[in-house]
Amino acid sequence: MYDIGEMVEIILKESDDFLKVKETLTRIGVASRKEKTLYQSCHILHKQSKYYIVHFKELFALDGKPYNFSDTDIARRNTIANLLEEWNLVKLVDVEKTKDPTLPLNQLKILSFSEKEEWTLTPKYNIGKKS
Repeated sequence: MYDIGEMVEIILKESDDFLKVKETLTRIGVASRKEKTLYQSCHILHKQSKYYIVHFKELFALDGKPYNFSDTDIARRNTIANLLEEWNLVKLVDVEKTKDPTLPLNQLKILSFSEKEEWTLTPKYNIGKKS
């Protein structure tokens, strides 16, 4: 069973920040440049009155599905959480948790809001949708 304590807890600065963070996360991930498709890496999760930045594989784990959560996945999640804090979208509850491992930014694709229309944004997990 996956432990919720492994996830990166955040604090939202304002109540409408949930939607801002959710939208921003749709534009950060791994890109297939040929097809101009961006695969979303992380999601914002509201659970037990707290908020978390979670890698999509952590969501599979919470659902009890098979998952392979690698060090690279942890590094990607940590880097994305750190960026959200740097951009003043969230406050990290435990900054030590996301210090290591992290990825170089060239291993992430971050689309600007204006580029969004030119790309196919593809989540690897849909929160709240039954498959």
